[in-house]
Amino acid sequence: MKKVAVVLSGSGVFDGSEIHESVITLLALDRFGAEVSILAPNIPQMHVINHITGEEMKENRNVLIESARIARGDIKDLANANIEDYDAVIFPGGYGAAKNLSDFAIKGSDLTVNPILEKFIVNGLNSHKVMGFICIAPVIAAKVSASIDLHPEITIGTDKETAQTIEKIGARHVNCEKNGIVYDKKSKIVTTPAYMLGQSISEIAEGIEKLVKKVLELC
Repeated sequence: MKKVAVVLSGSGVFDGSEIHESVITLLALDRFGAEVSILAPNIPQMHVINHITGEEMKENRNVLIESARIARGDIKDLANANIEDYDAVIFPGGYGAAKNLSDFAIKGSDLTVNPILEKFIVNGLNSHKVMGFICIAPVIAAKVSASIDLHPEITIGTDKETAQTIEKIGARHVNCEKNGIVYDKKSKIVTTPAYMLGQSISEIAEGIEKLVKKVLELC
């Protein structure tokens, strides 16, 4: 049985993990027979967003605690995880990837990645672990890969501005349909646009399921 870690960044598209993308990922992994562990960093969220109004709320939340909502409580602090315990890692999207796992939402191509997560990914790349990045999460793949002189082909769909930013970070962007995937053979990184391009849950499900299937095939 393949062992796969899923790294979350909170709960909710505007300030954490995109819930549809996360649940579809977990469902596909279960259907394909993988053993899944859910991880998240034990850090404060950048901010909390009211998902009805889109306005910031005056309260503080924790990424690990919020991610536990999606994990139904069965979650592990990323700081205590060892990449060598897994065959693959998958990162759902949502603004949490750009606000909590990294600061891409603020700094764009000058982003930094949470140091615990960066070490986790670097160790995975050096150990030739398979990694899947969904929606906006490929910006993290671009940044960390470039730090060890890897420049993988990845996708966030067809958004020209974001694609140019990814190229500036150091990866090679490939335009991709909403239900497609891009696989970089050298780095073993698989990406799919999901809600960066798709408009419905059924559309993004197709691409995510393809990503999960490819990740497991490569393990």
